Amino acid sequence: MQFTLVVYGAPHGSQGAATALRFARAVLTSGHGIYRVFFYADGIHNGSALTAPPQDEQDLLGQWQDLQQQHQLDLTVCIAAAQRRGVLSESEASRLEKPAANLAEGFELAGLGQLAEAAALSDRIVTFGG
Repeated sequence: MQFTLVVYGAPHGSQGAATALRFARAVLTSGHGIYRVFFYADGIHNGSALTAPPQDEQDLLGQWQDLQQQHQLDLTVCIAAAQRRGVLSESEASRLEKPAANLAEGFELAGLGQLAEAAALSDRIVTFGG
């Protein structure tokens, strides 16, 4: 079965992102696939390279990046939501004449068309956070 996950929860503002990560691991361990993980609304903060949790807390960014590398996951951040919240790729920072970029490695910016595509090509869409 092919899944698409939509993450609305910020990495440390709700349990949505951590639950999505655990669900993704369970899906992959069970032999199913993940077509795309789409980060939307405050969930885009999961893709910020500037996240620096204390040592006694989970490093969700690092865990998403590890999972992405292990399974070649498509970690997609909504470009409109990201721009509103200050998460920019190198090309977007340059285009918008901003002094720096902070989209983490392994994540990419994309539009809602990629979410629609994922919906069409997946058996299930599961959302996390709200």
